[in-house]
Amino acid sequence: MKKTKLGVAAVAAIGALALAACGASNTGSASGGGDDKGGDKQDIASKYANCDVNAGVKDASSDKIGSDEDKKITLTAFSGWAESAATAYVMKDVLTEKGYQVEVKTLDAAPAFTAVAQGDYDVLSDVWLPSTHKSYIDKYGDKMEPQGCWFDAATIEIAVPSYSPAKSIGDLKTMAKDYNNEIIGIEPGAGETKTMQDKTIPDYGLDGLQFKTSSTSAMLQALDTAYKSKKNIAVTLWSPHWAYSKYDLRKLEDPKKSMSGSEGIWNFSRKGFGDDHPLASQLFKNLTWPEDKLNSLENLMVGKYDNKNPDKAVQEWLKDNPDFEQQLISGQLKK
Repeated sequence: MKKTKLGVAAVAAIGALALAACGASNTGSASGGGDDKGGDKQDIASKYANCDVNAGVKDASSDKIGSDEDKKITLTAFSGWAESAATAYVMKDVLTEKGYQVEVKTLDAAPAFTAVAQGDYDVLSDVWLPSTHKSYIDKYGDKMEPQGCWFDAATIEIAVPSYSPAKSIGDLKTMAKDYNNEIIGIEPGAGETKTMQDKTIPDYGLDGLQFKTSSTSAMLQALDTAYKSKKNIAVTLWSPHWAYSKYDLRKLEDPKKSMSGSEGIWNFSRKGFGDDHPLASQLFKNLTWPEDKLNSLENLMVGKYDNKNPDKAVQEWLKDNPDFEQQLISGQLKK
């Protein structure tokens, strides 16, 4: 399948019209996914409710790029999503070692899904299913191919420093003053923000707390400031995330299951990618991440390199984890 040559600006414009960036619902609804002509919503996302990180894994050590294969591959990473950048740049290194010419493009969710679905870019490696990115996959899933699930226990949650008193989300109602009567969120259009507003806050009666939204970076700055001064703070977070490597945090228990439960994180490609690039396709299927290793790479990329040199961060991390790349290629990575 020949990739189209749609420009990044056009992709972004189309994606912004299609769906609000990073605004996919975490509730499992198909909001924003679009109806067909008969009025029935597609439910493609439910096909990916079960994540098996070992499915499709095999040894690719002796596999080579085809003699007439196009060596250029473009990966996409979500803006502000640390695990997305970590995965994309690790795969860039692995694919480059195998002889591919790889480029990573950073986009918001809507233009990223649009670009891959239209064949302008090749692979998106951070698709949360069956809930967080349901609306995107319901809309675009029939124009994309799964390339393996690499993490089977992704969650969204409210987190607090381990030294603070709250143990469950419900505790925030009775301990509101201990947390400055507020919960610090991320982007207003994010799926996790929608879940907080539509489910978590009403389910636990947290209307008396101010839910502050602005950006992921602002939330992380507030967490860092509070943590350094041993002050209580409650933030919306997700796992995997490097913050759990940098800080000693507690995920608040969610007995009402209002935060959507555990999800899988998948690689998705444009249609035809597996036929065009069988070796690259296999390497994506071989990828799985132990959470501690992913967190350590994210922490290095963000903490030491301030998101400014992901290639150098990955090279340093691979030097400290010398078996990772070969284990990925040979299909021997473990959860």
